[in-house]
Amino acid sequence: MSGCELYADRTKEGFDMYGYDGRTFITFDKETLTWVAPDPQAQITQWKWDAIPGRNQGRKAYLEETCIGWLEKYLFYGNETLQRTEPPGVTVRGKTEVEDGMETHVCRLDGFYPREIDAFWTRDRLVWLQDTLHGSVAPNADGTYHYWLSIRIDPKERGRYQCHVKHDGLQEPLDLALKEPTNSKSNRELIIGCVVGGFVLVLVVFVVSKKCRIIEKRHPSSLPLKGLDQRAAEKDFHENLPPRAAAVAAASPNSPRSIREAS
Repeated sequence: MSGCELYADRTKEGFDMYGYDGRTFITFDKETLTWVAPDPQAQITQWKWDAIPGRNQGRKAYLEETCIGWLEKYLFYGNETLQRTEPPGVTVRGKTEVEDGMETHVCRLDGFYPREIDAFWTRDRLVWLQDTLHGSVAPNADGTYHYWLSIRIDPKERGRYQCHVKHDGLQEPLDLALKEPTNSKSNRELIIGCVVGGFVLVLVVFVVSKKCRIIEKRHPSSLPLKGLDQRAAEKDFHENLPPRAAAVAAASPNSPRSIREAS
C-alpha cells in the first residue's frame, strides 16, 4: 500500500508499505531512504532493496512529487464534489404515550452531505444514552443523507434534554430543545371541551326545567284535568252559577256533566 497526503498548510506526507497475513511485512522510510523490516522474514528483501540506492531515491520522489501532483490534480477537477457540503435540516417532534404518560421524542436529520455526521442526545449538556434509539445513516435520491435518533423521557424533565448535531455543513453545532408533544395538548383540550360541554348541558336542562315550573304556576287552568281534579272543577263551576243559570246549564246537553255522561 502506497499513497500521499496533502494538508491545508501544504505539508506533505507519503507512505509505502507491504503487509502479509494481516501483519506489516516491510515499510519504506523516505527520510533515511531505507526499508524497515519488523518481520524477520522480510530482512532478505530489505537487504536487496537497500542495496539499490537509486531505487529508494525514486520511491521518495514518487511519494513527494508525482503522487502529490496527481492528488492536486484530482482536487482541482473534483473540487465541486469533494468540497460540497449540505447542512442537515433538523426537526424534533414528540408524542405522549397513552399507557404511562411518558414522552417519546424523535430528532430527524435530512438532506445533509457529506455522510459523516455526529448527532446524540444530551441531558444537562452531557451525553445521554439511556432510553435512546437511533437509525443508520441512509442515502436520499439526490445524493444527500438522512438519519434519526429517539429518546423516551419523563415529561417533567423535558427541559433538561437536547438534540445535539455537529456536521461539516453547519457553521456551529446545533442544540435543539424538546417541545411539548402536540397530542398532549389535544388530549387536554378534549378533556376541557368535554367538561365545558357537560356544564353547558346541565345548565340548559336546569333553565328549561325552571321555565316549565314558572309556566305551570302562572297558568294552572291551561293544564289538563283528570279524575278527582276534573270533578272538583265541575262542582265549583255549578256552585258559582246563579240558580237560573245553573238549571239551564244542568239541562244543557253541552254541560260538563252531560258531556261526561255521554262519553
